[in-house]
Amino acid sequence: MAKIESLSLPIDQAVLVSTCDQHGASLADLSATRQQLVVFLRHAGCTFCRQAVADIVRDAATIEAGGTGIVLVHMMTEAEAAPFFARYGAERFSRISDPSQALYRAFGLANGSVWQLLGPKNWWEGAKAFLGEGHGVGIPAGNVQQMPGSFLIHDGRILKAFRNETASDRPDYVTLGACETGACEVAATGTL
Repeated sequence: MAKIESLSLPIDQAVLVSTCDQHGASLADLSATRQQLVVFLRHAGCTFCRQAVADIVRDAATIEAGGTGIVLVHMMTEAEAAPFFARYGAERFSRISDPSQALYRAFGLANGSVWQLLGPKNWWEGAKAFLGEGHGVGIPAGNVQQMPGSFLIHDGRILKAFRNETASDRPDYVTLGACETGACEVAATGTL
C-alpha cells in the first residue's frame, strides 16, 4: 500500500516556471505564495481519475481552511478540461494541462506496469468506484498508462509525496495537504 512520505526535495525550477494554470499563473508563483497540494490525475476516462477529482472536491474546504491551495494536473487540452472539471464542481481549482507529461516526469511519475494498472485490486476498487460511487468511465484523454500521484509543495520544494503503487490507490488528501514547516504561517502573515 502506498503511503505519504515526508520530504524536502527541490523541484526543477525551469519546469515550475514554464508550467501555468488556466489563468496563466506558473506553478512556481503558486507555490511561492502558499503551499499547494498538486494532484496528478490519470487520463480523464479513468474511473480513478474521476474518483480523485470527487475526493478533492469533498475535502477542499478542509484543505484550503488549513492554508493550502489545490492544483490539478491533467493530460487534457484546456477545451476538454473545462467541462470535465465543471461536471465535478472543480472548476475553481488551479489546473495545469500537461499532455506531454513533462510535469509528471519532473515529479517522478512514470507509466504503470500491467499489474499496477490492471491488477486484481484495481478491478475490485474500480467496480466499487464505478457501481458504488457512480464515477463511470469515458474516452481516454491522455496516456492510459500514466500513473497518478499527489504532492504537497511550497517554494519550489516537495514537502510530502504520495506516489500511487496501483492506479486505484487513494491518498488521504486532508493529511497530505496539512501544513508543514511554517509554510501556512507564511501564507497567512507574509513572514515566518
